Amino acid sequence: MARFFFNGRSGSRRRSFRSPTEDSAALKLTLSAIAIAFVGVFLLLPLLVVFTEAFAEGWDHVWTTITDPDSLAAIKLSLTAAAIAVPLNTVFGISAAWAIAKFDFPGKTFLVTLIDLPFSVSPVVAGLIYVLVFGMQGWLGPTLAGYDIRVLFALPGIVLATIFVTFPFVARELIPLMVDQGRDEEEAAVSLGANGFQTFLRVTLPNIKWGLLYGILLCNARALGEFGAVSVLSGHIRGETNTMPLHVQLLYDNYDYVGAFAIAAILAMLALLTLAVKSFLEWRYADELAASHRH
Repeated sequence: MARFFFNGRSGSRRRSFRSPTEDSAALKLTLSAIAIAFVGVFLLLPLLVVFTEAFAEGWDHVWTTITDPDSLAAIKLSLTAAAIAVPLNTVFGISAAWAIAKFDFPGKTFLVTLIDLPFSVSPVVAGLIYVLVFGMQGWLGPTLAGYDIRVLFALPGIVLATIFVTFPFVARELIPLMVDQGRDEEEAAVSLGANGFQTFLRVTLPNIKWGLLYGILLCNARALGEFGAVSVLSGHIRGETNTMPLHVQLLYDNYDYVGAFAIAAILAMLALLTLAVKSFLEWRYADELAASHRH
């Protein structure tokens, strides 16, 4: 806050401002301690508990749990669903961000609102909506059954649920970035004779590649950890439609706590790997990132 001083002889008023960095050492230590405590209690401690419990009975038990056919099926299904959902959401995110940032059209604000919908709708509710659409008592269920197409309790339903809960991540990472960059470079490229694909490949993509990468990493992490919507649509068929989060619940409900933590440790390691890749890229290309931010 500003403090004012009055000089009686000259009748002048002198203003001085306190710098935000001039806080007392006690305040700095208190705020730092609070931040460290939150990180330790809500992030590091749960991770430590997961790995400690996973190896409570030794490496042999962990290996037995991981190599169990049901566990391998859950791991494969999670990776398969993410491998399908993430590229589709990447295409959608780029397309939506391009349309919103580079063009003016009726309903643009409504489109942005729809993109944010999965952030406000419970994943369980989303799963129930898909049941209403694709279930045997739903709108499309009987028709699909006539062609022997299974959506619920099969891979397509799990992929649909994963797509729904993850599709805002890439788009939301790119929209503010592309809006901030404006349209001047694309318009210049078009005026020089470049077509739409060339403009995107040579002008737009280099400018958004870091935001795109971060969006993909976040989307992948969310896809691997999704529980609510997938739980509704999967049917919990052991060895067939259980993803890793569902398999953790199954093992825990069967009182195999060490096995549940072993699978949870895989999920934690995948999350840490995502964070490590992000940190490595930021370190490796720090100069390029700083230049893009200045631009």
